[in-house]
Order: sequence, then C-alpha cells, then structure tokens
Amino acid sequence: MEWWVSLTLMLAIMMVLMLSGMLTAYCFFIIVFAGAFFLWGGEAGFNMIILSLKSSITKFELVPIVLFVLMGSIMTQSKMAFRMVNAVNKLLGRLPGRLALVAIVAGTIFAAISGSAVASTAMLGTALTPQMEQVGYKKQMSLGPIMGAGCLDVLIPPSGLAIFIAVIAQVSSGRFLVAIIVPGLIMAGLFFLYILIRCSIDPSLAPDYEMEKTPWKDKLLTIGKDIMPLSIIVLLVTGIIVFGIATPSEAAATGCLATLIMVIIYREFDFKNITAILKQTVRVSGMILLVIASATAFSQILTFTQANTGLVNYVLSLHLQPLVLVAVIQIIVIILGMPMPVAPLIMIILPLTMPIITAVGLDQIWYVTLILINAELSNLTPPFGTVLFVMHGVAPKGTKMGDVFRASVPFCCLQLVIMLLIFAFPILVNWLPKLAGF
Repeated sequence: MEWWVSLTLMLAIMMVLMLSGMLTAYCFFIIVFAGAFFLWGGEAGFNMIILSLKSSITKFELVPIVLFVLMGSIMTQSKMAFRMVNAVNKLLGRLPGRLALVAIVAGTIFAAISGSAVASTAMLGTALTPQMEQVGYKKQMSLGPIMGAGCLDVLIPPSGLAIFIAVIAQVSSGRFLVAIIVPGLIMAGLFFLYILIRCSIDPSLAPDYEMEKTPWKDKLLTIGKDIMPLSIIVLLVTGIIVFGIATPSEAAATGCLATLIMVIIYREFDFKNITAILKQTVRVSGMILLVIASATAFSQILTFTQANTGLVNYVLSLHLQPLVLVAVIQIIVIILGMPMPVAPLIMIILPLTMPIITAVGLDQIWYVTLILINAELSNLTPPFGTVLFVMHGVAPKGTKMGDVFRASVPFCCLQLVIMLLIFAFPILVNWLPKLAGF
C-alpha cells in the first residue's frame, strides 16, 4: 500500500472516530491496534504494541507531568491562590482597568505554580468576575483578560502541555521549559499593555470606582505575606532549571514540597482535602499518560507504513523555503485548532511534521514553541476552545456564549502577534536556553 493511501486512511478513520464523540486516546488506540494486527502479524503485533506502550509511559522524562499536576492540585484545593489575587488587587492602585490588570498579573504568578489553563481560568473567574460585574465592567473587559491570563499557564513553566509536547516531539524538556519563559513573559506584558491602553482610551469598558486606599506599610506587608512565598516557589521550580541546578523532575518535586509546606504554614491545608488532591492528580495524570502512550504508538505505526518518510520526501520535492514551510504548517494548525481539541491536534501534527523540520535543518525548540503557542491559541478560539467553556461556566448569570466568544477575539489576535514575533525573531526563544547552558 502506498504511503499516502495509508496516511489518508488512518487520518480519515481518526476523524470519524473523534466526530463520534469517542475519547481522543481511545481513537488513537483503535488505529494503533488495528494497524498492529494487520501490519505486524496479528497477536505478535499486539505484543509489540503492548511493550511499546509500557516503555512510552515509564520514562523518567514524564515524572514532571505528574508532579506539576500534584503541585497545581495542592494550590487549587487551598485558598492561597485567592489570597494572591487579593494581594495583587491591593498593590495595583488606581490604574485604568485595574481588575483586568489584576487578572493578568495574578494569572502570570499562578501560571508559574499551576501549569493548568483550565484551573487558572476557573480560579480567576471565580475570584474576579463577580466584582467586575458589580462595578460595571463591560463583558469584553471582564471575561477576555481572565481567559487570556488563563492561557498564560501554557507558556510559563511549569507547563504540563509543554512537557507533553516535548515528549511527543522528542526534544529536551529542560531546554524547552527554559525557552518558553521569555515568550510567556512577553505575552503577559502585551496583554497588560493592551488592557492599560484600551481602558485609557475608552474608560467605559472598566469604570473607575471608589476603593479604600492602602497605606505603603500595608502594601509591603502584603508583598511579604502573600506574594513573596509564591515567588519563592516560582524560583524553586523555574530558577533551579534555568541555572542548571536541577532537572525538571527534581525541580517539580522541590516545587511540590515547597507548595505543601507553604499551605501548611498558612493553615490553608485541610487534611480532608488529601483525597480530592490525590484523585485530581491521578485522574489528570492518568489521562495525560494515556494520551502520550497512544500518541507514541501512533507515531510508530506511521513510521512502519513509511508515511513519515513519504511525506518528508514529498515536501522536500516541493522545494519550498523552510520558513515558508513553517508558516504553512502554522496556518494549517490554526485552522485545525478551531474545531479540534489540543491533544489530538498535537498528536497528529507533531509526528508528521517533526521529521520535516529536522530534514530542512530548522531549530526544533523554536518550532515546537510556535506549536505550543498555536495549541494555546486553539484553547481560546471559537467555537470549541476549552477555556471558552470554562469561562462560561464560572461567569455571572446571564452571560451568553456569544459574549465569551467576542471577549476572546482581542486576546486571540494578541497571541497571533506573539507568534509572528517569535517567527521573525527566533532569538526570543533561543537566548535564555543558551544563557543557561542548554
């Protein structure tokens, strides 16, 4: 069977299965086991696939995923995240669009602890939208910044999605985590400036309101009590990776321990929550590992059918400039990301495109950073972005899905700007890893 026939057949069956509502991992498993049966000799093929699945989820590189999920679960089950939001609220003073700016700053800090866009959006939405609604913020300025802030979790370590992409793409997870720090901070800064400028031009979007003035003494106390402890955790998780002191797995373990100690010291930890924390960690980690296992096996089936090799040779025969090729791939991912969830999007795109990127000699970390931002964008693009539905779920009563869609548009556009910046200036991705010695 020709490579393009095998590839088309597998992708067609995949689309039909996903449209049926079946879980992503199960869709890939059906393709994998069917391929193993017909291509590798029935029962012998099953044995090979089972061994492959076992080896794909017993890698040391996957430990950070579980630990990052655990760290985020500990934080979300406590009230530390809400204390941090209140602290940022006190510190920002009377800036235009202050509550929207609080969402961005708090979201950036929480992103360095949580690693989950869903958790961050839910937490910020619960903490801020009632107050925004009460003081008269327009929907686009109350919902949009919270969704944008939630998406920062994907780009600022610890990022479970970044580890997932690193494993699928077979690149260094440590280097990748360091590489996405600068783009993540640039994105946070761009969101902050957009809100500040937009609310200065049109104050009706975020009306000013009377607030109690906080003395400098109280502000300093707030920084020391509610911001500094979280900053220490950020330093432990991200800093020791950047400075080469620890591996991502060791940094994640250190962050878990520090988070647990902090919530105990602040008496925000209830031992009754242990079951909820462990259940959430096992459920989310198990789902991610299941997806990784199915994606790895799917990649092996593609390799065996020579679909990867055939696609690489075909693309090279087109004699496209490498940057044009990357631009075309990103446009395809943007289009596919609108109706398709993040996990299957990555599981299909990376096994097919990574051999092409390697063949044309482009930097792999730079490329997967673009894919990561693109995947983050798919979380926010209508009509099926995950963050959109989370935001609608925690928004005040009377909020329509159309309000959520419209509020997301400016932040989708800003993410496209970030993609263009990284596309044009790869040094934004490569500078920090080189400085850190990766």
